Amino acid sequence: MSRSSLLTVFNPEGRLAQTVDTQAVSTLARLAPRLNSLDGKTIYLVDTGFGGSYRFMQQLQKWMSEHLPTVTTIRRRKPGHVFADDNDSLWEEIKAKGGHAVVVGVGG
Repeated sequence: MSRSSLLTVFNPEGRLAQTVDTQAVSTLARLAPRLNSLDGKTIYLVDTGFGGSYRFMQQLQKWMSEHLPTVTTIRRRKPGHVFADDNDSLWEEIKAKGGHAVVVGVGG
């Protein structure tokens, strides 16, 4: 029998984000399956607006264009609050335009 416990999560600002039951998390929060290859894929590079993430995504895009020429990268700024998923417009765009993967960048 699996045991349930509480997990307290803080956002990067140090504020309490939520307390959740770990058993519920294990059934709701699953990672996306790994892509077999990035060749020919479209990867969205999402800048959260946190200090340094814009520059990091610029550098990542440059590196990917030099080292992974068959990969298409699209940089976007996440709308809404940096630490909240309070706006679905970007995620809807990525789904509609066939994004294969997303790199979410938090600077520092």
